[in-house]
Amino acid sequence: MENNSPTNKEQISLKEIIEIVKEWYKNMLLKWKTILCVGIIGGLLGLTYSFIKKPIYTASLSFALESNKSGGGLSGALGLASSLGFDLGGSGGGIFEGSNLTELFKSRQMVENTLLMPVNLNGKTISLAEMYIQNEEWRENWKKKPKLVGLQFLPNTNRKNFTRSQDSIFGVIYDNLYKKGLQVGQKDKKVDIITIEVSSKNELFAKYFTEALAKQVGDFYIKTKSKKARINMSILERQTDSIRRELNNAIAGVAVATDNTFGLNPSLNVRRVPSARRQVDVQANTAILTELVKQTELAKVTLRKETPLIQIIDRPILPLKKEKTGKLLGLLFGGFLFGFLALLFLTLKNILKKIV
Repeated sequence: MENNSPTNKEQISLKEIIEIVKEWYKNMLLKWKTILCVGIIGGLLGLTYSFIKKPIYTASLSFALESNKSGGGLSGALGLASSLGFDLGGSGGGIFEGSNLTELFKSRQMVENTLLMPVNLNGKTISLAEMYIQNEEWRENWKKKPKLVGLQFLPNTNRKNFTRSQDSIFGVIYDNLYKKGLQVGQKDKKVDIITIEVSSKNELFAKYFTEALAKQVGDFYIKTKSKKARINMSILERQTDSIRRELNNAIAGVAVATDNTFGLNPSLNVRRVPSARRQVDVQANTAILTELVKQTELAKVTLRKETPLIQIIDRPILPLKKEKTGKLLGLLFGGFLFGFLALLFLTLKNILKKIV
């Protein structure tokens, strides 16, 4: 009867699988010494790696930005001034809000400017870029390359004056930091607190770079957000100073003209014209100066409003968080990995023998 042929085929297939597994188990059992030796070697290599591998230090800094979503009465006053034709400066807009701000921390310009900031290391002032190069021991390899031997990255150097080789080195440093060492973001989307994390083999570099990057971006952010209001206030101050000088000159001119006409015959009115003109200048300049002073004071208030407050919450404190491969973990992982590879190699070897 052929009704049960599919079932028979399945049973035969299952039996074959069981036999194959049994045969594989017997073969591996015969090779247990080889597998154990390979596993021990792997464990020793993993243990050695845990001793050799340098720990990774992570510096963390968190901060919050002042929210200017509502301007209150000041917004109404500025709106009224604007309707009267007075431009007192406005917000820098939302160009650095939310994810744009976090990307600003990762931008090449901010990272490179930070790398050129000075730090004091062993009594010597060097740039963070030099500190990074020392950590990675790149100068040992540069000795064989004439173009790189004399490269220096001095603190506060003008980035625009860099050579092609310096640009190339900075590009490599930036890529390493961007892909491996720098993380910026909000740990909780419901909380407006931004956290910067920098990982490095050097504990001091991680700390110094994190603090320097926060300062660099903070200064740039404040300057950009308040730029329009600051420019407007500067213009108003120059205009106020100019009108004040004109008013002082006009007042002095009135005094001179009055002295010249003192005791003059009342019938000679032509001589009194310069004095009258100066008095008109005084009145006009007084009115203009009064209005400019009002606008300048409003502009100062606007500048204070548009200057954002960046509040540092947590700074990196030594000793930093350290990630290091444990000795036991290295031993177990190395042994398991090499033991598995030995099993895989012996299995493939048996399969090839059968195929041949």
